[in-house]
Amino acid sequence: MTENQNTVTVRGIVDSVTYRNDDNGFGVIVLDHEGEPLTVVGELGNVEEGEELELTGTFMKHPKFGDQFKADVCVRSLPAEASAIRRYLAGGVVKGIGPVLAKKIVDCFGDKTLEIMETEPDRLAEVEGVTLQKARSFAEEFEKVIGFRTLLMYFTECKIPALYGIRAWKKYAENALPLIDRNPYILCSSGIELPFLKAEEIASEKGVPEDSEFRLSAGVKFILEENAAAGHTCLPEDKLTDLAARLLRVEPYLIRESVQKEADEENLYIYIKKERPFVLLRDYYVAEEYIARRLAIMNSLSYDTRINYDDVIDIAEEENGIVYAEKQREAINTALSKGFMVLTGGPGTGKTTTLNAIISLYKQQGLKPLICAPTGRAAKRVSDLTGCEAKTIHRLLGVKAGGELAGFEHNENNLLECDAVIIDEMSMVDSLLFEALLRALPIDCKLIMVGDSDQLPSVGAGNVLHDMIASGTIPVISLTEIFRQALESAIVTNAHRIVAGKMPELDNSKDFFFLQRLEFDAAADLTVQLCLTRLPNAYGFDPISDIQVLSPTRKGPLGTVELNKRLQAELNPPSRQKSEIKTFLYTFRTGDKVMQTKNDYEIEWKKDGEKGAGIFNGDIGVIVRLNRLLGAIDIDFDGRLATYNVEMLENVELAYAATVHKSQGSEFDAVILPILGGYDKLYFRNLLYTAVTRAKKLLVIVGSKNRLEFMVKNNRRMNRYTCLKQMLCEESFKKPDEQEESDE
Repeated sequence: MTENQNTVTVRGIVDSVTYRNDDNGFGVIVLDHEGEPLTVVGELGNVEEGEELELTGTFMKHPKFGDQFKADVCVRSLPAEASAIRRYLAGGVVKGIGPVLAKKIVDCFGDKTLEIMETEPDRLAEVEGVTLQKARSFAEEFEKVIGFRTLLMYFTECKIPALYGIRAWKKYAENALPLIDRNPYILCSSGIELPFLKAEEIASEKGVPEDSEFRLSAGVKFILEENAAAGHTCLPEDKLTDLAARLLRVEPYLIRESVQKEADEENLYIYIKKERPFVLLRDYYVAEEYIARRLAIMNSLSYDTRINYDDVIDIAEEENGIVYAEKQREAINTALSKGFMVLTGGPGTGKTTTLNAIISLYKQQGLKPLICAPTGRAAKRVSDLTGCEAKTIHRLLGVKAGGELAGFEHNENNLLECDAVIIDEMSMVDSLLFEALLRALPIDCKLIMVGDSDQLPSVGAGNVLHDMIASGTIPVISLTEIFRQALESAIVTNAHRIVAGKMPELDNSKDFFFLQRLEFDAAADLTVQLCLTRLPNAYGFDPISDIQVLSPTRKGPLGTVELNKRLQAELNPPSRQKSEIKTFLYTFRTGDKVMQTKNDYEIEWKKDGEKGAGIFNGDIGVIVRLNRLLGAIDIDFDGRLATYNVEMLENVELAYAATVHKSQGSEFDAVILPILGGYDKLYFRNLLYTAVTRAKKLLVIVGSKNRLEFMVKNNRRMNRYTCLKQMLCEESFKKPDEQEESDE
């Protein structure tokens, strides 16, 4: 694909619409440009045949489709001449008017047709076959068309992608422009989600005062949303006030007044924790409050039957040829007698063996258990280990598309049909997802939550597993004994050494290697060589499906951004046979390994004849087809084939290298972990532990022994602002431990 970077402006009439995506405005049209057909691609909105366009962009040459014009700005005019108006109306732009009626209307009114439809719509009844009622109906439809066009033109003038204009129309219809004129910050609301700083530009141009209540409210919510993206479900009010006052350049008292007003209207919530007020967005307050209340109810209802199941466990041992450890027996007994608990433990401590026993004995009792995990890879892993079908939580609940109304098929009005639910990789489950799952459970359902409390918290906001354990209100059984077979793996033994604050043994055993490199370039070169040739040649690993490079950070010479560019250049270089699309950060091409970085409930996928919706943060796939002309990208996520458009790529990044955070819940045959330099606060013990435990067969650490030792000693946990622990204690009438971690 060659491109002329000189920006030019072209004008013409739309001859035909080849392709149009009404969800994001991307289109492919043929323009009658100076009497010659010109293929145009870009965000064109809902352009119709016969429209006059003024397009600003660049000419380019596609290897297959020839000369094209990539439009960056599209200014639209209604057709002025009768022939163009007829084509315009014949295209179906006005509901109820087709080619035959379009000809009659234009024959009657000529060049003034559209003017009459807008200003004297009753005159359409002069056309044969058009009643006054129909005329007024056509006028209403045309008014909507004009309104939508006007809105998209407004967004074009503001240099905002058409996608946001389409979202605004879907949410507010003909009221969109008046509402935006009054309060540009509504564009930041759910369902539109224009970045706050872009709304600031519009507000500034409109002269919105800096102390406007709309601006203050939007600024506060922006900070809370940014911190939610970093994992916090709340912020201390004093911290929020300070951050917002600096961002918005206003006095702190104005922020406090805004927060209180929003809290009075229940748009925000204030929760007092240890005599300190915390501020939460509505969704997170509702989620944590519901989780605490529901778990307290389930705990009280799942009373201990006081039945000792030792005899049953003895029989299970004989049948399976297994001798369960004391803590495993306790866990199995609790699952059978109480049916409500957290089961936690590190690698090699027998969580899977315990889980298999619980599932088997539940089935023997005639119970129907459902097994789930937060990610597709985690669900596949637990399914392989237990021999039972496991689903992602999203799939279990049944994702339904619908933008702002997106939710799940199963909820309190449509409960799951089950007697027990077992959740694996509980450390990855965030507050909103856990709330949704609890709402779908029958009140008497048994609930077994399995996870490793030493791993990083969830990618989404919240610290659910940690808060449940720390509250002391829920039965928790911790498996600590490492079994003999697991002791043969240095990955397992070193993981436990790291948790205990001890340096891993770096004697380069059969599955755990340390290769020292003290220069960034040398460490990056070795990382690429290991992935490209050394591990595939020595062990037969596939560089794409079996090997995963993990990094503590996105930035820097050993961050995921730079490593991905280097790895892509070696593993999937450009060629004439591969189409590619450039975005701000990456160039994507056919064959690339990629990752979704944000939950999207509306992306549809197909797998073996099954259809579904939803691709989620951390899902890894491979681009199998890329059509530059149509802006369509097919990505295979472990058998689920989803089609993306160019706009959706803003939530996709290359995944040859991924951050440790994004790798949670996944396991890879081989992991390469470069550790050298970097920001101290990102290099801490449980991040290292999480990275090490992602490797199933082989782990290679590249970098500095001193930096590795720093991580082991740095026991600064990934502290998060949440209110769940306190809420759990309040629901259980238990005084929270005053020695809990600081809220600073």
